[in-house]
Amino acid sequence: MNNLPLIILVPVAIVAFVVFAVFISFIGVWLKARLNGAPVSVLNLLGMRLGGVPYNLVVDARITAVKAGIPLEADRVAAHYLAGGNVVPTVQALVAAQKAGIALNWDRACAIDLATKGSNKSVVEAVRTSVDPKVIDCPNPDSGRTTIDGVAKDGIQVKVKARVTVRSHLDRFVGGAKEDTIIARVGEGIVSTIGSAESYKQVLESPDSISKTVLARGLDVGSAFEILSIDIADVDVGENVGAKLQEAQAEANKNMAQAQAEIRRAAAVAVEQEMRARVQEMQAKVVEAQAQVPLAMAEALRSGRLGVMDYYKLENVQADSSMRQSIAHPEDKK
Repeated sequence: MNNLPLIILVPVAIVAFVVFAVFISFIGVWLKARLNGAPVSVLNLLGMRLGGVPYNLVVDARITAVKAGIPLEADRVAAHYLAGGNVVPTVQALVAAQKAGIALNWDRACAIDLATKGSNKSVVEAVRTSVDPKVIDCPNPDSGRTTIDGVAKDGIQVKVKARVTVRSHLDRFVGGAKEDTIIARVGEGIVSTIGSAESYKQVLESPDSISKTVLARGLDVGSAFEILSIDIADVDVGENVGAKLQEAQAEANKNMAQAQAEIRRAAAVAVEQEMRARVQEMQAKVVEAQAQVPLAMAEALRSGRLGVMDYYKLENVQADSSMRQSIAHPEDKK
């Protein structure tokens, strides 16, 4: 019975020591938050420590927000950290937006921060671009191209370099198209505008017509940016694409005509060879017929149907015919 108070006092002392040790470990952070007007309870600090949240970071972020006049709870900051967000940049973006008079709440800032995670962008840059518009080169120099090329109706190529001034649209930043889409849309609009011009001279005389036409198309629909202006930085005359196409077409037509002529020539040669073959065949038949004449005469002599005098008369007739032919065509003897 005498040991009963000791048994009770030892656990109580241990618990009191643990609580005191925990309080001592939190006293610095708790006191800093209290003195800066952004108090955080010890239980919240303990919960963040048990949940693996760096409470120092959360308290500093809450102090920054409260000092800027933004009533931000520590639990919401810790929740954003657990979701994989960057706490400090998100708070900085929220403060910057408030100072610039831009409507941005904590949930929207967290969504933008998570949407830009893993890229070269950040929520701070999104807010900064919304306050201070940025200039995008079109085309992007990193793509390896320096100009956007279009061909007017007269066949002359026009090379254009443009600069697009954009401002972040925070309401559409999450899920909106980024810079590459803006560059592609502006490039498509420039090529289409040049292609609709009657002559390249119209483009050179009024390059601002390109920017006005492209800007009027509303290319920033569904994107994370608002296009403020499209400025034509440089316009150059390129190649005579129309002449090259005509030259290529003429060359193709020539090759086609040559191919058709070759087909006709081959057909004519084939017909000629066929005619020669037929002539040879007829000559062979004539020779064969001529060879049958002596045989027929011999048979006629044997059978008595042809007499000797008849044969001599036939020979005389043939000799007379040969003589007349030689007189009529003396050049055949040469």
